[in-house]
Amino acid sequence: MVKSVPTSLSPLGMGLPGIRRAVDAVLADFLHAKARTAVDGRLPDEITQLLHGFVFAGGKRLRPLLCALGWHAARGSGDIGPLIRTAASLEMFHAFALIHDDLMDRSATRRGRPTIHRALAARFRLSRRHDDSEHLGVSAAILVGDLALAWSCELLHTAGLCPARLASVLPVIDAMRTEVMYGQYLDVLASGRPSGKTEVPLTVIRHKTAKYTCERPLHVGAIVAGARPGLLAGLSAFALPLGEAFQLRDDLLGVWGRPDRTGKPALDDMREGKHTVLIALAFQAADERQARLLRTHYGDPHLDEDNADTVRTILKATGADLAVEHMIADRYEKALTALDRLSIPADARHHLRQLAEQSVWRTR
Repeated sequence: MVKSVPTSLSPLGMGLPGIRRAVDAVLADFLHAKARTAVDGRLPDEITQLLHGFVFAGGKRLRPLLCALGWHAARGSGDIGPLIRTAASLEMFHAFALIHDDLMDRSATRRGRPTIHRALAARFRLSRRHDDSEHLGVSAAILVGDLALAWSCELLHTAGLCPARLASVLPVIDAMRTEVMYGQYLDVLASGRPSGKTEVPLTVIRHKTAKYTCERPLHVGAIVAGARPGLLAGLSAFALPLGEAFQLRDDLLGVWGRPDRTGKPALDDMREGKHTVLIALAFQAADERQARLLRTHYGDPHLDEDNADTVRTILKATGADLAVEHMIADRYEKALTALDRLSIPADARHHLRQLAEQSVWRTR
């Protein structure tokens, strides 16, 4: 039992920062306990150190926040310890997803720090533990990510949910995991092969972000509170356009974001050749010369700032950036309209609106 978790939750009194602190307390206690077990059993506690550093290097805690607000929207009451631990399990799953995502994207930094595979490779290189430190770093990072996945399951199953609530939550968690894996699979296949078609990137956005980041966390929290299907459908009407707007903003930040604010290099997405809605719209509107330049530079693993500026100029010249901004605004308004239709406590509505605004109009 995590003693620092409060016994009752009122977002008016606790606020979003309070929810974050409660979730962080669960994660810190859990990882501390795992570190003690590793030391006692003479296992490598560097894994827990790496995960602790990764989890607490930053992050918005968006999924745990939405989980807690879903619970409040469903008028949950009583001890919130099980809810907070369930929310923490979503953040641990997110750590797994990010670690593996960085491997697939060959990313060098995350949240302003070296990615797990890069940090491990550097550690092995310094300790001379292996001739091929890069391969060992990748292999070890896969295992660290796998362990985060296993521990997210452990956090959920030891959250203290009653058997009936756990049985209701598990299918939603299973669906969330499947959806994000399918979304990631489509994203991997489409990378390096951008075109003027928006169907694939919109499908990736729906599964990899809208459902995983927004819809399912809200559902999980609401189900923990005993919500009925009608509320879940209403929460979906809010969450799905919000999640799409969130990812469309992320795509813009992947091109124009400042690394000191986003925590990632400005050229990663362009070097990888991510097939985003932004690049698809640019191809649709590009003339022959612009399309040729996009095909030459977008997806070039050695892309430099000069050629990146060429890509950015074309994205603006074709109006792709403004078109994406319009899509973001449209989805944001749809989300708020759906939120206003929900029959939920006023403070839950207030915090969901606040979270939506922070997510969509963010600069990092």
